[in-house]
Amino acid sequence: MTTLVIAEHDNASLKAATLNAVTAAAAIGGEVHVLVAGHNAGEAAKAAAQIAGVSKVLHADGAALENGLAENLAAQVLAVADAYSHILFPATSSGKNTAPRVAAKLDVAQISDITKVVSADTFERPIYAGNAIATVQSGDAKKVITVRATGFDAAAASGGSAAVDSVAAVADSGKSSFVSREVSKSDRPDLTAAKIIVSGGRALGSEEKFKEVITPLADKLGAAIGASRAAVDAGYAPNDLQVGQTGKIVAPEVYIALGISGAIQHLAGMKDSKVIVAVNKDEEAPIFSVADYGLVGDLFEIVPALIKAL
Repeated sequence: MTTLVIAEHDNASLKAATLNAVTAAAAIGGEVHVLVAGHNAGEAAKAAAQIAGVSKVLHADGAALENGLAENLAAQVLAVADAYSHILFPATSSGKNTAPRVAAKLDVAQISDITKVVSADTFERPIYAGNAIATVQSGDAKKVITVRATGFDAAAASGGSAAVDSVAAVADSGKSSFVSREVSKSDRPDLTAAKIIVSGGRALGSEEKFKEVITPLADKLGAAIGASRAAVDAGYAPNDLQVGQTGKIVAPEVYIALGISGAIQHLAGMKDSKVIVAVNKDEEAPIFSVADYGLVGDLFEIVPALIKAL
């Protein structure tokens, strides 16, 4: 029994979610291999070889794989799939785009967003926006799985010494083409990897107030900035800051929720945080049901006082 983890990377370095997927693969048992499919991605392959617990890295290098187009990546996975009992993707935008294509071609049921490995054929995954946990058992010969990163600790990025084997890269499928990529640059930690997150909700009232209240506190704490869906929909914050079921799933050491009522879809994206701090003037707000520390009051008075105290 051998498990293949599909690495997520930018051709130069691995994304953090790959390390969590390796931990999930190790829990299944047997050998763990990693596929690095990209273009001029030798450094990413070397990084994958150093992950603790990885016994082999498959490196597919071709121009068609440079931008991670799902059609081409799925074809690359299928080209090597025969040797594996389990194929794991991080449950990121890329993984969620590619895994269903692989599962469909293999004619198996995808197991989505697992948070625990019970055994080699049995897994736990959240349902109903995280309000219930389903235990899923699969009888498929090959199991295609997406892994929720917050459900597993990251594997050690160093200490391994896996062999790197080159495999033939697939040709361009011609079904899609890469047009452009817009990358927002920030000195802040990435939202999904940050240890501290300060999030704002609709109660902030405007984009100006969002920046005025959230940014100084985040700067003081060296934190990433998040937002509720309501705040994003209202235009207070960009879409890539959205935390929740339809945004990013996070589990930082500290999550500070300011003016966030705590709708189910938001709680699904952050309730696994180690410590949750909530500030809201409504003492009945659902956010207080998951908060470790809650403060009922006006955030426009409380946050400046907190910044001053820090």
